[in-house]
Amino acid sequence: MLAAHGDLELKVFSTCPPSALSTRDEYLRQAQQVARWSEDAGCEGILVYTDNAQVDAWLAAQVIIGATRTLCPLVAIQPVYMHPYSVAKMVTSLAFLHGRRVYLNMVAGGFTNDLAALNDRTPHDERYARLAEYTAIVQGLLQSADPFSFSGSHYQVHNLRLTPPLPRELLPGILMSGSSEAGVAAARRLGATPIEYPKPPAEYPAGDPGDGAARGIRIGLIARATEAEAWRDAQARFPQDRKGQLTHQLAMKVSDSSWHRQLSDLGASRPGQQERNPYWLVPFENYKTFCPYLVGSYANVAQTLACYVSAGYRTFVLDVPPSCEELRHIGTVFGLAADRVAA
Repeated sequence: MLAAHGDLELKVFSTCPPSALSTRDEYLRQAQQVARWSEDAGCEGILVYTDNAQVDAWLAAQVIIGATRTLCPLVAIQPVYMHPYSVAKMVTSLAFLHGRRVYLNMVAGGFTNDLAALNDRTPHDERYARLAEYTAIVQGLLQSADPFSFSGSHYQVHNLRLTPPLPRELLPGILMSGSSEAGVAAARRLGATPIEYPKPPAEYPAGDPGDGAARGIRIGLIARATEAEAWRDAQARFPQDRKGQLTHQLAMKVSDSSWHRQLSDLGASRPGQQERNPYWLVPFENYKTFCPYLVGSYANVAQTLACYVSAGYRTFVLDVPPSCEELRHIGTVFGLAADRVAA
């Protein structure tokens, strides 16, 4: 199970399948099914993507709420799509209608072509300055019982009141995607949890918990009883794909994302270590997913995961699970990792 382990208070989120790859009936079935798997596995919540190609993340969140009892949708929020008042209104409306809590995954960037189509030419670091103001308004509206005002470089609101009011116990958790200095700094100012794309575990000093502030990572896991079984299943799920490699290279050329560049540079610097090493970038390099994977036996993957926990990471956003059985494998790894850290 993926619930909190002892005093570690780990929070694990799965990810909802993207709608752009499915028909309507397939997507509804998959979204509901993955949500139920995730809840049964003990996940805190489930990430819902947002970009120009996906269905509206808030409508997908309502589907997830309708299919589960306690699972929290982690809704990706991009400022170009919606005014911050509308985000706060969605949060309090879902709480009023369903008595359910959500998390918000604040996103500064996106696909370059999506932003260009929306005429958003804001430079990378300035997008985080804008996102910080945006998030501050959402937080202020949700936390204040009085009319709320804010004046910044990008947003201003005056005597704005949110109704219906949000019960304190349903205040959303705030995550902020970004591995850049600008992204981490913005998250720290707001008390949000920055979600990074992790480096190989060897790059984190042993036993160094960082500065003690909340931190999280986006990661995929494929673990089995033996190394051979894990790598067999990993390579079957993510075979080499020349078309995907070319798409990845094209995306790299037009992206200003710090995490995209960091992962691409890591892959280029580790050409002989893409197999039989727990830290695996082949799915990312073949444009099949947007995070590193940890692959191997339960023991080896748990050891690697324990390195991240020891480095201070307590929130984990997993890739889309292909089955409920995969979540059981992942639950085994988290249990072993928690035991290693406790020991």
